[in-house]
Amino acid sequence: MVDFDGLSAFPVLIALFAGASWILVGSDPLNVQIEQLIAAGAAESVSVAYYDLHSRRELLVNADAKYHPASTMKVAVMIEVFRQARDGRFRLDDPLPVRNDFASIADGSRFSVDADSDGDRTLYAKVGKTESIRELIRLMIVRSSNLATNLLVELVGANRVSEQMKQIGAPDMVVMRGVEDNRAYERGLNNSTTARSLMVIMRRISEEKAVSRLESLEMVRILRAQEFNEGIPAGLPAGTQVAHKTGWITGIYHDAAIVYPRDRKPYVLVIMTRGIQDEKRAHRLVADISRAVFESIRNDGIRKTENGNWEP
Repeated sequence: MVDFDGLSAFPVLIALFAGASWILVGSDPLNVQIEQLIAAGAAESVSVAYYDLHSRRELLVNADAKYHPASTMKVAVMIEVFRQARDGRFRLDDPLPVRNDFASIADGSRFSVDADSDGDRTLYAKVGKTESIRELIRLMIVRSSNLATNLLVELVGANRVSEQMKQIGAPDMVVMRGVEDNRAYERGLNNSTTARSLMVIMRRISEEKAVSRLESLEMVRILRAQEFNEGIPAGLPAGTQVAHKTGWITGIYHDAAIVYPRDRKPYVLVIMTRGIQDEKRAHRLVADISRAVFESIRNDGIRKTENGNWEP
């Protein structure tokens, strides 16, 4: 893939045809508008990766910059859990012991997850009991449960998550560990990703190619139930269906989504930000970019005909 970083300042329209896909940068109105929004947002770094499933248009802005993925890595974990279940290692309805005691990848020391900083607290009441793998997946995505995440990472293996991401074409999604392993954090042993790899992951799900069609449809159903909607969904018309996963830690806010406009094939949009300390400002920037993308496809003329076909 050709790297267009730095070309957006040129007053030209550059088109790259790669198979049936095409990329627009330079004076493309959407690219220009996104660059303007990023400049006004005063972030240390912003990356955008967009892919339209109908036109196969792809727009990349700083898409290969490395970020701490925060909770967006939980989508990668979900894919690997579904893959191992399909391979027969376990069943999704199998019970898994719930405990809040984990080994650091740095030195093997034990640590626990803080309930007060978790998006979900209900699972902590089940420590010492069991919960189904299926429910742990739901809590990990819908409520961004850190405790559920660590249990599932331990179940499938962080290295296997990373290997599966390579297999699906998202090599920059590197999962080394679960959440709140502070010893590992201090030693720089952290997860990482790029907007491009996150886009590929969401695209595989949207194209029903993440594990298989059945698993992909189930993943979409779970992602649609997301309870944190301050980012990409906030920039869309009310009622627009979105399957997405957010991620945030201090100074970082991301959102990775499959957006389903009415009477149109979906598109994938990933927005990653770093260096905005005010969380509400980060939400607003992501929502503004999301709105710009949605407005750009409203006038593209792609619609579903009465016989159910898509027309340009």
